[in-house]
Amino acid sequence: MPNHPLFLPIHEQRQAAPLRDQIQIALAIAEPTVLKSLLMNCVPAIMPSHLVGAIHAEVGVPTQYQQAADGILHYEAIKCVLADATPGTTTRDGGGVGQGSRRSVDPRGSKPPRWESPSHALEVRLTVAQAMAMLGNLGFSPRQVEDILYMPAEAGHKSWWHTLDAAGDLTVPFLRILRTVRYADGTFTFQYKDYFDQEQPVCFKSQQQKVLIEIKPETENFSETLRRVNLYRSTLGITQTILVCNTISEMEAQGFISQGISIYSAMDLVLPTRANCLLCARHDCVMNGREDSPVVMCYGFLMDAEQV
Repeated sequence: MPNHPLFLPIHEQRQAAPLRDQIQIALAIAEPTVLKSLLMNCVPAIMPSHLVGAIHAEVGVPTQYQQAADGILHYEAIKCVLADATPGTTTRDGGGVGQGSRRSVDPRGSKPPRWESPSHALEVRLTVAQAMAMLGNLGFSPRQVEDILYMPAEAGHKSWWHTLDAAGDLTVPFLRILRTVRYADGTFTFQYKDYFDQEQPVCFKSQQQKVLIEIKPETENFSETLRRVNLYRSTLGITQTILVCNTISEMEAQGFISQGISIYSAMDLVLPTRANCLLCARHDCVMNGREDSPVVMCYGFLMDAEQV
């Protein structure tokens, strides 16, 4: 790909892209692990990495004021996990807990949960491949996936789950019964009902969340940045915000944090560029001007105007 005629060779580069462009490019092509680090390593942290499911970045998001937010992170916040030590069993179930010929093991003891939720639709009209992938992603084993897909129409698959608190710690377990509806065209619809003692689970596994990403220009003062962030938060309906900064004073950082804005270092996002130390304008670098420099990729490469 670097040899494609679309890309300029090193000696034809004019200057490094502006910091904002570099960061937006990095966000646009970032792997999920990099995007998760934004949520985990900003100050204060928004979400631990192990509680984040699928994640992607949207860059240059238009607003109603003919402006564009620098970016938005879309991610799944994991709220429920399958209990590892309590594999589910398929049982003929008439609607109440414990009915049928077999029962799943209760990690709390023998007492059944007190409350039950209404029935919810999980997924509708999935193909076999889609259904297998969905169940596998939820944590079911291949054998459990097969049992769930092909159990009798009047049966329900029982499994024990845990909700997670804000720190990601397991809370009181709850029982979940999953039902499968098979159609003549080979597709599947899944429904579930939860049985619990305390709070009802808020979702099946995860909830969709958004985080506003804004890049602070070096010349923009505190009030201008805060005004812009608040405008986008109001327009886009997003509460959580990460402000990417190149340099920032401790007082400014405290001010942003007190306004519900997390801080992240720009240098942790900037991508290295192809470099040639003979043509670099950073004369304070020890490799500057060296023909034998081993540097191929550099975060600070800047084309020397005298060499253009």
